[in-house]
Amino acid sequence: MKSSSICYKRHRFPPQIIAHAVWLYVRFNLSLREVEEMLLQRGIDTSYETVRRWVIKFGPLVARNLRQGQGRPGDVWHLDEVAVKIAGRKYWLWRAVDQHGVVLDEILQSKRDKRAAKRLLRRLIKRLGFIPKRTITDKLRSYGAAKREVAPGLDHWSHKGLNNRAENSHLPFRKRERTMQGHRSPGGLQRFVATHSAIRNCFSVPARRRSALTIRYHRLEAFDAWNAATQAA
Repeated sequence: MKSSSICYKRHRFPPQIIAHAVWLYVRFNLSLREVEEMLLQRGIDTSYETVRRWVIKFGPLVARNLRQGQGRPGDVWHLDEVAVKIAGRKYWLWRAVDQHGVVLDEILQSKRDKRAAKRLLRRLIKRLGFIPKRTITDKLRSYGAAKREVAPGLDHWSHKGLNNRAENSHLPFRKRERTMQGHRSPGGLQRFVATHSAIRNCFSVPARRRSALTIRYHRLEAFDAWNAATQAA
């Protein structure tokens, strides 16, 4: 599927600089002020607040284009949830990854119950367009109850030791959370994780491509996909 062009009109800096600033902030564990300093070292004088506005405006558009160019995901889904505090209130970030570690979807919800698990499973099936061969979760009973209502014939494995793929996918988010010193609103967190996961899916090297030559080819392919996703209208 062809990526949609992005409009950069009425911005003082060219699209290449804006896209590079967004890439630095979302791809690496950097603060806004660190991105500002790295741009200044290259002779680009802008403020961290400008970088923040670029990430909010263009990050979701780039993530959408990257998801459109992504291939078909795996047919084994690992589901898990992680607690997040926003303004003193506890939320749950539900995440699904396939057997290769590719993040399929993330959704922030206020509950950790059957209804929340059903919402995640229905959203996954609707977005991806197929029912997986198997789902793997921890021992939270909400997953089994949701599976029986949404996809009764789906093979479901419930075992904490088999769900390390989903557990490990929380680690990059936790690193970003510490750098960002928490999150101000549920909507802002939902927008950021959607952008962060799409860009990380593009640039992280899968476990099956670990030789030096294949890693280099993978990164070149990732930059080609990034350039196509950030092209100006």
